[in-house]
Amino acid sequence: MSDILISLKNIRFFYDSDRIVLNDLNFELTRDQCVHLDGANGSGKTTVLHLMVGLLRPVRGEVTVLGQLRRSEADFRSVRRRVGLVFQDADDQLFCPTVQEDVAFGPLNLGKSRPEMQEVVARTLASLGLAGYEERITYKLSGGEKRLISLACVLAMQPQVLLLDEPTAGLDVDITQRIIKILNDLSLPMVIVSHDRDFIKALANRKVNLRNGKIS
Repeated sequence: MSDILISLKNIRFFYDSDRIVLNDLNFELTRDQCVHLDGANGSGKTTVLHLMVGLLRPVRGEVTVLGQLRRSEADFRSVRRRVGLVFQDADDQLFCPTVQEDVAFGPLNLGKSRPEMQEVVARTLASLGLAGYEERITYKLSGGEKRLISLACVLAMQPQVLLLDEPTAGLDVDITQRIIKILNDLSLPMVIVSHDRDFIKALANRKVNLRNGKIS
């Protein structure tokens, strides 16, 4: 079994042909890595994460995830069950009326029974210090609470790989430290986009830079 979990090869991508975002970009994530993807604002870091799970498709190049070349939407459906992406904007991830419904969405789609789902939801929320939030109305939560719920939605899927896009933005120090402990205990391969130096220092064992459309 290959140690390479995600491979981007010769990726070219643009939203507008007048501005190329990624130009012959190459990247690999292996099983033992927690990678800090660094770069200036607007350099394309979020774009890279979205390419990894098929939310965007390259103009040119190859995206290989979990040992398979992925091209079509059908190819990426199984990827999203095993590679968890925490969005930069929590409102992009939360779409159900209550917290329980949001966190339960993934486990139910994985075929969990209702009692199993309820156990997963309760355990995941408790691990993030959100026990008792099940019936809370999602849109009434604070920005920090929404960010934690979006992380709970991903962790409830028990992913093999985590992609985190500014996961601690708007969170206080105590909650950030709790998330660091949870992620360290999971020991999952990760790609992290973050400007939180303490968060990165506690988790990442490799740093790469995105500049001028390439990773170095």
